[in-house]
Amino acid sequence: MSSFSVAAGAVAPLMFFMVLGFCVSQKAHFDGTAIANFNKLVFKVFLPANMFSAVYFSDISKVLDPRLISYGAGGILAVYLLTYFFVVRLVRDDRKRGAIIQIVYRSNFVILGVPLVENIYGPEAVNMPLMLVTIIPPLYNVLAVFTLEKFRGGRMDWRHVLRGVLTNPMILGALIGGLVKLLPFPLPDFLAKALKEMAVGTTPLSLIVLGASFNFESAVGEIRTLLVCILSRLVLAPAVFLAGAVLCGFRGLELATLMCVTITPCAVASYTMAQQMDSDGELTGNCVVFTSALSCVTMFLWIFCVKALGLI
Repeated sequence: MSSFSVAAGAVAPLMFFMVLGFCVSQKAHFDGTAIANFNKLVFKVFLPANMFSAVYFSDISKVLDPRLISYGAGGILAVYLLTYFFVVRLVRDDRKRGAIIQIVYRSNFVILGVPLVENIYGPEAVNMPLMLVTIIPPLYNVLAVFTLEKFRGGRMDWRHVLRGVLTNPMILGALIGGLVKLLPFPLPDFLAKALKEMAVGTTPLSLIVLGASFNFESAVGEIRTLLVCILSRLVLAPAVFLAGAVLCGFRGLELATLMCVTITPCAVASYTMAQQMDSDGELTGNCVVFTSALSCVTMFLWIFCVKALGLI
């Protein structure tokens, strides 16, 4: 029950913000234009500020385990490539191709994974997942931008794709954060504080906007695709990722850290990126909602099984 409590406690705040957004939308009668404008604000202002903060305020000295980092990045790439291979062959709609690929490989590791490791091993263990935070989110974003650009309107112009990746607001936020970090002087205190506060507010705002845009009819209308995406994100992707980690000899805290990279639900930022980059935002948003709701059960089952096998 303790594992279930940890998972439920981690997911409950996400559900609260999504329900709040849905209720506010119903009360204020937000139309599609208003929700699109809120999404644009998140995508062009808050997400870049979040990426800037993640890079600028990160402690590079914590990146001390090349083996763990290599597997974390390599495992995500393996899941991404497998998903890409099957989706391109089984799905015809380009808008859905980009959305599904992002849904399957991209987890909510930063928001849920780090607290899960802390609850399993205690506060002294958080340095290991925090080490991966400097690597995993940037990799997620680069892959997401590349994928969504590639399937944007069916274009295959690689120069256009590369230009789209390099000019994406999230990638620019990370690049600017890295360049500013190299300066011989720090940011002014007021600006550093403002950026930190924007970064903290990014996830709640993204969830509220997602809740406001939730459409039950669209979820029912594509229930088969939705179920496949949920199963892939919460069961199949973790199974592939964790099987490789166990075979590579990871155990204990290292395995728990890798587990929490992959068993968490679909990343909140996936919805905003899909919606703003001409992908299937409705499918992505529905997957964020339902994987978040179901993940308190699936995360408990993954933790229970791995513990029962004596691997953590």
